[in-house]
Order: sequence, then C-alpha cells, then structure tokens
Amino acid sequence: MSGERSGVLVVDKPRGPTSHDVVATMRRRLGTRRVGHAGTLDPMATGVLVILFGEGTKLEPFLSSARKVYRAGVELGRSTTTLDAEGDTTEEAPVPGEVLAEIARLESDPRGPGGRVEAALQLERGRLWQVPPAFSAIKVAKIRSHTRARAGEAVELEARPVVVHEARLLSARAPAALELQLDVSKGYYVRAFARDLGAALGCPAHLGALARIRSGPFDLQAALDLDDRERDPLASALSLAQAAARSLASLHLDETQERLARAGRGLDPERVSGAAEIPEGARVALLDTSSRRLIAVCERRPAELAILRVFHDLP
Repeated sequence: MSGERSGVLVVDKPRGPTSHDVVATMRRRLGTRRVGHAGTLDPMATGVLVILFGEGTKLEPFLSSARKVYRAGVELGRSTTTLDAEGDTTEEAPVPGEVLAEIARLESDPRGPGGRVEAALQLERGRLWQVPPAFSAIKVAKIRSHTRARAGEAVELEARPVVVHEARLLSARAPAALELQLDVSKGYYVRAFARDLGAALGCPAHLGALARIRSGPFDLQAALDLDDRERDPLASALSLAQAAARSLASLHLDETQERLARAGRGLDPERVSGAAEIPEGARVALLDTSSRRLIAVCERRPAELAILRVFHDLP
C-alpha cells in the first residue's frame, strides 16, 4: 500500500461497455488493481460512473448510497424481457389514442396543460415501493436474478423501498416517445419506471435510452471521456479528502483526535469542533486540520462519533 495513489474519478461512460469493463480499463490506465465504482450502469446506459481507486475503494458504501439524476427515453407500445431496448419483445400493443393525441400536443409544448402523462408522473412522485426488473443483479437464493431470468425461469422479486425526488417531462416525440428527468434514491430502477409508466398510460413500454447526469455531488462537467487517451486520468482525479468533503458532512480533527480515530476509537462529540451541529445518524468525513487528508468516516451517534472506516490517505 506504500506509495499507492488513491482518489475518486468521474468517468463519462459510453453506451456498450459494462461497468465492470470500465473498471478493467481504468485498472490499466491508473496502474493499480484496487479499482471499483460507486453505482452500476447498464451497458446501454451512458453518463456518470464514479470510479474509486486505491484507498478510495473504501468510500464505496458512502458514495453509492447517494441519490442519482437520470435522463430517460421511454418508448411506448412495446415491452421487452429486460425492460429496455436490448431485450426481446414480450408484447406489442397499440398506444391509446388519447395518449397519442397528448404526445402530439406535448411535442410542441412539453410544459402544456397536464393530462394522462402528468397524472402518471404525479403517481410516480408518490412512489414508496418499486418491483425491480427480473433482469437485475439482485440475488434470489444466492443466485443472481438475471441468471435465473436468462435460463427461462419466471422470477418474481419483492418490492423495495425507493424515493422519487423528481419526475418531470422534458420532451415528447410523436408518435409515442417521451424524454424524462428523474431524481431518485439508491435502488431505483429506471427500467422498472419505464414498465410502470407504460402501465399507467395503458400500454406496454420499455426504456429506449438512459443517461445518468449526476450521482450525488458528481456530474459530467469535468468527467473523463473513456476514449480520450491523451488525458491523464490522475490529473482529473479528486483526492479522497476532496471527494469525501463534497459527499458528506465534514469535521476537522486535531492530532490527538486523529490518533484515536486511526486506532478505530470513537470520539466524544463534545470535544470535536462542529460535531454538535451534525444530526444523529449522519455519516461524517473526518479530515486533518489542513483538509488535505481523509482520516476516517464516522457515524454521528448520541454520545459518540463511531468510526466506520479508517483511510491511509497519502498527503
């Protein structure tokens, strides 16, 4: 571990490769085996993939839990096995005439008067539970759901809790396509959204395109183009301290507190400056006094800052 580079890098994932493929590419380019990511993107999806390397891989549980923002293209009239454009067709049916007429109207004025599309989105905004796609990485009796589905097994997954912070129409394209923006919690499947939107509109549907434009505080503004071989990925990376301070509340420790934290010892909130303002249950980045190094991530508990992860972050 001595001398190992660590950090967080935002990659603009192209359509085609899996998230694992991107990790393999970054292992070669960064020159380290310790590379991971904070939130999977399907092969057909593009956009923000947060890459973690070195000690940064320890940040995964804290960064992957962040809410995500997507732009989704939904095609009405056809459903598929995978709920997206890459699956086999399972059903084709006419889109109700009322919905087609509304899409034609929304094409010229997507902010026009609400109708069935807006009613369906309003229903989605109130969603508390979502049934994941059968083609997902969720394990059923220790076997991935997508493995069972590909083998022809009928897979029924239990609904999982989700939060929908935003669901709004961006544009419509006749005869039967919608582009939408979603701001959602961890665990939300946009492919399942396409399925459920179609059901609310009275027809089958599938996800035609997907781009993740934000993951927590990370967006595409300074993202690395995976095909850009001239740009040094290390020059684009954030330090662990920078990434953690963007993603979590942060506190600074003096030398005595730093030694305790590095030993995994809980800290007295009353003795750490600013800890009184941190809400109970929050995850907190503990930095050195210069803000150059991430020492640990802790959880604010009633009488303790409980250490969850310790980092060996080089200055």
